[in-house]
Amino acid sequence: MPLPKICLLLLASLFWLGGCALQPFSSVTTGMSREDVLVRMGQPGAVVAIPQGTRLQYSGQPNGQFAVMVDLDASGRVLGARQVLNARDFARIEPGKWTRDDVLREFGRPAMVDRVASWQGDVLTYRWYDLQDLFYWVYLDGNQVVQRAHPGMEFRNDRDARD
Repeated sequence: MPLPKICLLLLASLFWLGGCALQPFSSVTTGMSREDVLVRMGQPGAVVAIPQGTRLQYSGQPNGQFAVMVDLDASGRVLGARQVLNARDFARIEPGKWTRDDVLREFGRPAMVDRVASWQGDVLTYRWYDLQDLFYWVYLDGNQVVQRAHPGMEFRNDRDARD
């Protein structure tokens, strides 16, 4: 039985939107203007200062598993664009040195900010993907300094996964 036209239109729209949400930064190139980035990617979730100029943050958190940082120089030209929720970038976090502000500048907003009984500070949780669904936890002390950080598996309580 053929699908009604409205269903086909909705499916096509979802595939198109999904593709845009996963890799919109692939069309961002070095030297591109800030205005061109905004036309291609839309408004960023946050804009933060970096030593070279400005960083536009495009995050899929809390449900998506990506965070794209587009770095601009002082004149508003793209220096680079990259997806930062990956093992290599997480390994840059230095416990005892990095602060909450450093983590937010480098990775954008987390999926969640939690508290657990065994820790006296906030725990920033990022959702990411590396062959499977993962979390990355960043533990902050009362002074907002990172004390530990590590990955862990995200187990989903999906009915289909149990069958």
